[in-house]
Amino acid sequence: QLQASGGGLVQAGDSLRLSCEGSGRTFSSYAVGWFRQPPGKEREFVIAVSWSGATSYYADSVKGRFTISRGNTKNAVYLQMHSLKPEDTAVYYCAAGNIFAYSDYPQPMKYDYWGQGTQVTVSS
Repeated sequence: QLQASGGGLVQAGDSLRLSCEGSGRTFSSYAVGWFRQPPGKEREFVIAVSWSGATSYYADSVKGRFTISRGNTKNAVYLQMHSLKPEDTAVYYCAAGNIFAYSDYPQPMKYDYWGQGTQVTVSS
């Protein structure tokens, strides 16, 4: 079970950190990804981290602004967002799955578990 939190209303240029907490001993063995769904649009891939935390995969739209990391206890994954833009406004979802191939990270169907989503709104 995944729990996403940390969303809110911020201004353009601000920073925000989202958290994804997983229950169960197997969470630390899963890759974790973040997806987002802007208003009126389809869900899109944002960023992902491997089960070990050693590898990250970024969508071009967030490179240089977003980072992802695993917590020390491996029961949480954090999405740190900087220099937020109005186009980052979306519901953000975290997901977990047994993913090892680099090319699989951005594919939603590769993830087995999904959190409920947290709203991020960036005002201009």
